[in-house]
Amino acid sequence: MASERYTARELMVTTAAREIDDGDTAFVGMRLPLIAFQVAVSTHAPEAMAVYESGVVRDSPADGFIHTMCDLPNLNRAVATTGMIDIMSRLQRGDIDVGFLGGAEIDRYGNLNTTEVTAGDREIRLPGSGGACDIACMAERTVLLMPHEPRRFAEEVNYVTSPGYATDGNGRDDHPAPGGGPSALVTSKATFGFDERGELYLRSVHPGTDTADVLAAFPWEVQTADDIGEGAVETTAEPTDEELELVRTFDPDGFWT
Repeated sequence: MASERYTARELMVTTAAREIDDGDTAFVGMRLPLIAFQVAVSTHAPEAMAVYESGVVRDSPADGFIHTMCDLPNLNRAVATTGMIDIMSRLQRGDIDVGFLGGAEIDRYGNLNTTEVTAGDREIRLPGSGGACDIACMAERTVLLMPHEPRRFAEEVNYVTSPGYATDGNGRDDHPAPGGGPSALVTSKATFGFDERGELYLRSVHPGTDTADVLAAFPWEVQTADDIGEGAVETTAEPTDEELELVRTFDPDGFWT
């Protein structure tokens, strides 16, 4: 827990919400992003719009708690309820400013694995891509969310389900994916950016967490904002009272948070 006032997941939601700019079209996935968009459009990004893989398009919060993007409160008063082909076509046309993704593993260049991991001598099959690879390839930028656990961070992911940046340090130059690549990683302990080479760097640590603890989870030497000339590593801004009230309105029983 980051504080007695809020949970680590509530902080992740408000931090992710701030990655949505006013006027953005956001491709919203399951779990925490469902709440993050609603917080963003209710505060600093009133002109933002959300699209969901199921075909829903909306520019306002759902009118009740949603377990999934297909729940009736997310359909009620939506701008449109179309189909998957319409949403994926928007993505292919370059209409998506930011997409939200999660993963089982991530490497130093933001490549995500949701296909298969190794645990001891066992290979564990995961759900796979869904629409994640499409979002990673074609959104203008992506925001990644995951728990801060050593098993999540790999020098080289077991399988590249959703591409980030080129592992040769050339970013998205000559990369087959047309989108812009990851712009941020939000974990339960910190936030990270990606430098011009596409490599992960520490941007801020969450309140109550120190830099050494954050970096100890990685099997490689992670850069910091100071290392790349972006200034000192900051402390992640805490949720405001308004943001916390909204999070708890949209997730009243803490199902996601």
